[in-house]
Amino acid sequence: MLAMFMGAIEATIVSTAMPVIVGELGGFSLYSWVFSSYLLMNAVTVLIYGKLSDLFGRKPIIIIGIIIFLIGSILCGFASSMTMLIIFRLIQGLGAGAVLPIATTIVGDIYTIEERAKIQGYLSSVWGISAVMGPAIGGLLVEYASWHYVFWVNIPLGILAIFGIVKFLHEDIEKKKPQIDYLGTILLTVSISILMLVLVEGGTRWAWTSPIAISLFVISFIAFVFFVFQEKRAPEPLMPFNIWKVRSILIANIASLTTGVMLIGISSFLPAFVQGVMERSPIVAGFTLTTMSIGWPLAAWSAGRLLLKVGFRTTSILGGVFLIVGSIMFATLTPEGGPLWAASGSFLVGAGMGLTLTSFIVSIQSTVEWQQRGIATASNMFMRNLGNTIGAALLGGILNNRMMHYFRENGHSDSKDLSIDSTNILLNEDERNKLAGGLKVLLQDGLTFSLQSVYYTVLIFAIVSFILVLLLPKKDQNSAI
Repeated sequence: MLAMFMGAIEATIVSTAMPVIVGELGGFSLYSWVFSSYLLMNAVTVLIYGKLSDLFGRKPIIIIGIIIFLIGSILCGFASSMTMLIIFRLIQGLGAGAVLPIATTIVGDIYTIEERAKIQGYLSSVWGISAVMGPAIGGLLVEYASWHYVFWVNIPLGILAIFGIVKFLHEDIEKKKPQIDYLGTILLTVSISILMLVLVEGGTRWAWTSPIAISLFVISFIAFVFFVFQEKRAPEPLMPFNIWKVRSILIANIASLTTGVMLIGISSFLPAFVQGVMERSPIVAGFTLTTMSIGWPLAAWSAGRLLLKVGFRTTSILGGVFLIVGSIMFATLTPEGGPLWAASGSFLVGAGMGLTLTSFIVSIQSTVEWQQRGIATASNMFMRNLGNTIGAALLGGILNNRMMHYFRENGHSDSKDLSIDSTNILLNEDERNKLAGGLKVLLQDGLTFSLQSVYYTVLIFAIVSFILVLLLPKKDQNSAI
């Protein structure tokens, strides 16, 4: 839990400090890459670490991951330019890829099926606590110390986590010489890195139909095809495809992809709506998302008890219902609804995430043996990461497209130069108040119109997630073990 807290609080602390960091280091055009570089390396390495933990044990791999993460954190604090910060964030992400999946896998190793469900709820509470504490700690450090400490605050947490794991985690690993799938590792890294790169930059730096974007998609696809061939012939494959043949794992992983798209769609765009259209403060905007982080651990804790009483499928179906109801609230969100309506929708989506994702992890870990538990857990988290990245690209594209359509259809002579970046004015209270009445209304209505399109898409993904959950086996897999 300590190791997971270290990784979880990193995201919220850095988000709070980024305006100050950019103000000092410059390079606003590289702003998104401070987050994208971390996400990119995290997504690329999560499967590799999962497989390595199956070969060498959880203990050495998670310790190596924490050490790499801490080295990256120390270097980030010493960054003197945005380029240096992005490179050091890559190192941080390289370590972070080991922490979450292996910590979750360790729980699957040391607890029984009955205990596992309850403990997964405790692990989920880490994210709720970090979501509340992160912005507060980040704000205090930036205001009363320096942004450098935002990265260094993780160092004592990481050292304590390493000490605890060394002292208390005892593993009995079968001594045999592992055959590492180096070629598969290289092919997967190339394929996922290029895919993530084009998903992050597509539609912004490059048009989706540009030669470079199409070329990168083709290279990523070819590398993945070669990866599949390699995995079928490797004696110790990085990704054993036999686990994907298990119906419950296949459905859980695809559903995690769709919920990943939903999660990024809500968390990325809701604050802009609350601040720009409802004209509320950043604190209120943050509150509308914090309720998701409250609903998630509460539902995950409840899922631990529900799983034992009604099983994986029924618990997941209940979570699917919460996701749909929460998404409907977002699809019907209006400025008149106020932040309370948005916060209620966030809470329901958080509850849906807590129920479904906890069920998926416990179900997956109960279906496979120890030798495959690491890669099986990592595959689920990889699909959620991939959903986040796909969602950021897809929903961002929908937002931009619908906003420009609205400006073209409803604009007038004094608004002909409006662009997507014009909505930045809405997020600055002083600049927003200087806008002419008609122009301000046009911008706010355009943002409302485009965000409704985004949230209708989120609702579609919620329905798809629910349909997938209905396809889960009626008999729990673990009952046959």
